[in-house]
Amino acid sequence: MKTLLRTLLYLALIVWLGAEIFFPIVAAITFTTLQPDTHTAGTIVGQLLRILHGMGLVSGMIALALLALAAACGIYKPCTVLAPMGLILLMAAFTLYSQFGIIPAMERDRIAAGGVINAADAANPSRIDFNKLHSRSEDVEGMILLLGLATVALVARAETVKN
Repeated sequence: MKTLLRTLLYLALIVWLGAEIFFPIVAAITFTTLQPDTHTAGTIVGQLLRILHGMGLVSGMIALALLALAAACGIYKPCTVLAPMGLILLMAAFTLYSQFGIIPAMERDRIAAGGVINAADAANPSRIDFNKLHSRSEDVEGMILLLGLATVALVARAETVKN
């Protein structure tokens, strides 16, 4: 039972963090391949980001449940899972902010700029706001990754604490 719970916990974290790690690579390849058509590349990357967020939220909820179950079963000391659980909740909050705050605002800016953000004048307020939101989105995804790495370290530390 111990091995199964820990395996599923690490798998949930691997899915979320793996997606966070490889997403920038997929985005870069998409934009490189579709360089003349940044609108299509952006549409593809936006859809992939929505999928990544869904995967992350599901993985996060599974990880939270497994951490709680592992503590209840005596696999981890209850006090050692509180910090990882808190970090997973923060990761989920950042993911929700990106999914339901940043992405819709970027879409509104894209439409307001005429549908193709790069076709809008560089001084266009919608394009300026879009670029600001894009930068914020990158920062948020980076924060999710850092919090995830810290979560893995804290879960690994929980493995070493004697019950």
